Amino acid sequence: MESPSHNLNPTREIYTISRLTREARHILEGSFPLLWIEGEISNLSRPSSGHFYFTLKDKIAQIRCAMFRNRNRLLGFSLEEGTQVLARVQVGLYEARGEFQLIVEYLEEAGDGALRRAFEALKQRLSAEGLFAAAHKRSLPILPQRIGIITSPSGAAIRDILSVLKRRFPAVPVLIYPTPVQGEGAFQRIAAAIAKAEQHRACDLLILARGGGSLEDLWAFNEEALARVIYHCPLPIICGVGHEIDFTIADFTADQRAPTPSAAAEMAVPDSREWYRNFLNLEQRLKLLFQQHLRHRRQLLENLTKRLRHPHIRLQEGIQQVDELEQRLERAWTHLNRERFHQLGGLSIQLQRLNPAQHLKAYHLRLRELNRRLPTCQQQRLGQQQMRLEMVQRALHAVSPQATLERGYAIVTGPKGIVLRKASQVQPGAKIEARLAEGHIRGEVTEILDKP
Repeated sequence: MESPSHNLNPTREIYTISRLTREARHILEGSFPLLWIEGEISNLSRPSSGHFYFTLKDKIAQIRCAMFRNRNRLLGFSLEEGTQVLARVQVGLYEARGEFQLIVEYLEEAGDGALRRAFEALKQRLSAEGLFAAAHKRSLPILPQRIGIITSPSGAAIRDILSVLKRRFPAVPVLIYPTPVQGEGAFQRIAAAIAKAEQHRACDLLILARGGGSLEDLWAFNEEALARVIYHCPLPIICGVGHEIDFTIADFTADQRAPTPSAAAEMAVPDSREWYRNFLNLEQRLKLLFQQHLRHRRQLLENLTKRLRHPHIRLQEGIQQVDELEQRLERAWTHLNRERFHQLGGLSIQLQRLNPAQHLKAYHLRLRELNRRLPTCQQQRLGQQQMRLEMVQRALHAVSPQATLERGYAIVTGPKGIVLRKASQVQPGAKIEARLAEGHIRGEVTEILDKP
C-alpha cells in the first residue's frame, strides 16, 4: 500500500512563497487604516539611500519599521536610539523576507501623544459641527486697505511677514496686535486681539501667525475657544502657524491656511512687480486703443469734411427749391379752383332740379285735377254701392221667414209660445196661435189627425 505523502492530488491549489507573501501583504494593507502607534526606537539604521529603518518596541513586543526619505526629511527632531516616539503608520509586509512591518508616514516625540489624541478628537468634533466648512470661508480682498498682524512682536514670524509685505507690496499699511503665542493663557490673548481688531474695524484682513515648534508649543492655536472666535470673526483671517508639516485647529477654522508665516504674507497682498507689469500692459493696450480711436475719428472727420458744402451753394439750392415749390403751389391752386368751379356748376344744376317750387307747382296742378274728378267718382261709387245693397236685400228677402209667409204658409205656436212642428205637441182643447204674412190668428185644437 502506497504512503499518502507520496500520493499528490492534482486538484490541490499550491501557493508559491512569493504569492503567499504578496496576498498576505494585500490583506494586511487592506484591513488596517492609518494608525497611531507609540513605542521606543531601537535598531536604528540610516543607509546612504536616506531611508530610516528601525524597530518600535514596548515592554512585550516589537515591530520592524521603515520610514522613507521623502517622509523623514520632515522630521522636526533628531531620531536617536531609545527615543520614545508617536508614529502614524500603515500596516504592511515586506515580501522579500516575509516580514511583518510598519511604513511610517509621520513621526513625533511621544511626549506629544496625548496632545495629538486630544487634537484629533477636537478636530473631528468641530468638523462635524461645520466650523471647517468651505461654504463659511470668506474671500480675501484682492488688495487690502490695511493688514492686521496678530503675533508675538519679538518672534521671527513678524520679521518674516514684514519683510515679505515690504518686498511684495510696501504701500499696504500694517497694524500689529502684539500677542503672546505660547504658554498659559496665550489663546485667550490671541482671541482678545481678534475681538479688538473686529471692534476697531481698522483692518480688512488679519494674519494670525507664529513660527514652528512642537505640538505643545503650538497648542494655543488648538484651543476650542479660539477656534470659535475665528469662526465668528467677520474679517477674513489667514492662519500661518508653524512649518509646512504643522497643522492646528486654527488652520482649519481660518478662511485661508498658509504653510508658513511668510506664505501668509504672500497670500495677503499681490506682487507689486506683477501689478506693475499688468499696469504697463494695460497702459500699452490703452494707448493702442486710443490711437485706433483717434484714427477712426480722424477718418470720420475727413469723410464729413468731404461731404460738407459751402453755405452759399446750400442757400442757392434752397432758393431754387423755394421757387419750384411756389410754382407748384400756383399750379395746384389754379387746378383746385378749376375743379371747385366745375363742382359748383354741377351742384347748381342739381339744386335747380331739386327746387321745391317746381314740385309745388306740379302738386298744385294734380290737386286741381283730383278735385275736378272727385264728384263724378263719388256719384259712380255711390250708385255701385246702392245697386249692391238692393241685390243683397233681395237675396235676404228670398230666404227670410216673411217671404215664406207671403207664399201662404203660417207659423203656429202652442202654449208658452212653442213653435209647433208635430201634431202630437198639443192636445185637443189647447190654445194655439198662427202667424200669417199679415196678422195673427188664435184658435183652439178640436181634433188631432195623425196623417195629413
